[in-house]
Amino acid sequence: MSRKPNIILITTDQQRGDCIGPEGRGVRTPHLDRLAREGVRFSNCITPHPMCQAARASILTGKLPYSHGVRDNGRDLDEALGAAGLGGTFSKAGYDTHFIGKAHLSSQQTFEPTGRPECYKSAKDFAPDWRGGYMGFEDVQMMLRPHHHSQWYEPPEALHYEYWLDAGGKGRQRWDHAKDRLAPDTAHFQAWRSALDDPWHSSPWIGDRAVEMIENQGDQPLMAWVSFPDPHPPFLAPQPWCDMYGPDEVTIAQNPTLDLDKRPWWHKVFVDNRAKPNQQGAEHNARGIDWGQKGDLTDAALRDITAIYFAMITAVDHQVGRILAALERKGELDNTYVIFTSDHGEWLGDHGLLLKGPMLYDGLLRVPCIVRGPGVPTQVVKDDPVNTLDILATATDLAGLEVPDTHGASWRPLWDGQESRDFALSEYEVDSKRSAVDMDLMTVKTRRHRMSVDLRTDTGELYDLHEDPAEMVDLFDDPGAQTVRRELMDMIRQRPDDIIPVAPRVGWH
Repeated sequence: MSRKPNIILITTDQQRGDCIGPEGRGVRTPHLDRLAREGVRFSNCITPHPMCQAARASILTGKLPYSHGVRDNGRDLDEALGAAGLGGTFSKAGYDTHFIGKAHLSSQQTFEPTGRPECYKSAKDFAPDWRGGYMGFEDVQMMLRPHHHSQWYEPPEALHYEYWLDAGGKGRQRWDHAKDRLAPDTAHFQAWRSALDDPWHSSPWIGDRAVEMIENQGDQPLMAWVSFPDPHPPFLAPQPWCDMYGPDEVTIAQNPTLDLDKRPWWHKVFVDNRAKPNQQGAEHNARGIDWGQKGDLTDAALRDITAIYFAMITAVDHQVGRILAALERKGELDNTYVIFTSDHGEWLGDHGLLLKGPMLYDGLLRVPCIVRGPGVPTQVVKDDPVNTLDILATATDLAGLEVPDTHGASWRPLWDGQESRDFALSEYEVDSKRSAVDMDLMTVKTRRHRMSVDLRTDTGELYDLHEDPAEMVDLFDDPGAQTVRRELMDMIRQRPDDIIPVAPRVGWH
C-alpha cells in the first residue's frame, strides 16, 4: 500500500503492567496476547507520572512533567504545547487525527470555568455536535465523566458519551443504575458487579466509535488515540464480564499488609491524611461516598476487587479484538501500527495500599506496553527500561516523519538490536493541598533497581528488584548499597535542563 501507515494508540487507565495475559497472573486478554505474539512487548515500561492528567500530558507531548508544567492532576496543560504534540504533529503531516474516549488532557473538577471542553463548568459551551479540534486532534469524541465516582449532571453539562448515554432522557437513570449491585455482592465498597447492561458502559461505546472510524476511513492515513477509562476505580463490571473471575481463583497481592514503619516518612503522612474525609468537594463523591478511601482490605475484599479489576481488563480486551477485526475487514491491519499501553498502574493491595499516590511500587509505576505493525518483529520481549513518553518519538519514526525534539526516543532501535536503554525516569511534584505532603519526587528505574528520592529532603527508597521483586527491603540507607544509590542519583541528574514553571492549579482533578 502506497500511503503512509496508520497509527492507532490504544490506552487504558490505571492498568498494572502485570495484568495482561503474557505476565502470567491469570488475566485473560486473548487479543492483547495476540498483539504480543505478533509484535514486541516491553516488559519494563514505566509511567512518567502516577496520576492521570500528568501522565497523559507526557504521552501527548513526549516531555517529562516538569517540562510541560502539568506536575499533578488539576493543573492544565498549555494548549500550544498540547497542539504541538501527538495529534498536531500527525495532523500537519496529512493524517486524519482522532481522539476517542477519556482524554483528561485538561482538568475536569475546577474552581472556575476554564473554557475547555473537559471542564465540568465549561462543557455547556460546546454544542452536542462539536467534534474538535482539541489538543491537535482534528476529530474528537470524548467523555466528560469517565468514572463512576462522579455525580451525574444533565446535558448540556456533557460531552459525546454523556449525550449518547442520555438517549431518551434516561442518562441519569442509566448512570445511577450502573452503581446498582448484582448478586452476589462484594466485600468492598469500591468494587461491584454492575446492574447496567454492558452496551451502555463506556468500553463498548469507545469500541463502537473506533470501529466506525476505521470503517469510514478515506484516502488519508489514520492517527488515532483510542482511550478506555477502565480499569480505573471504582471497580465495576457488568455481565458477562463480572462472572468471568471467581474471587477464589484470582491471584491477589502477595504482601497486602501496611508496612509503613519500613518506608520513608511520606508513606505514613499520605496514608494517614487519606484516612480523613475528602476535602476536595462533592463532584467526585457520587452517592455521598468518599471514593478516595481504600477501606478495609480483608482477604475477601481483595479477592473481590481483583476479580472485578480483571473483569474490566478483559472487557476492554474484547474491544481491542473488535478494533483489530475492523482493521482486518478494511484490509488495513498490515498497514497499521497498534501501540497498547496504560497511563499508569494501580496498587491493588500491594503493601496494604489501594488506588494511587506517591509510593511508586511496581504495580503503580510499570504499565503494559505492546507494539505490532509492519516491520515489527514478532514474539519479542524487551526488558529495556522505557517510558510512555517515548510514544510520540516512536510513532513519528514508524510513520517516516521527522521525530520531534522531546525527552522520548523511538523504540525501533531497541527491537532492531541497534541500541539498549539503561534507565527511565518518572517525576511528581506532590502538593500538600491535594496529597498531604510537599515533595519533588524523582524516580529512576533500571533493569535491576528502582529508586525514588524527595529532592527537598534528600530522603528516599531503593529496591533491588532482582533479589527483592516485591520491594520489601528498602536499601536507601544501607551502607552496602551506597555505590548503587550514587549511580542511580547520577541517572536522575541526567534529566534534561528544560524545566518550566508549574502550571497554575485550576482544580483538583
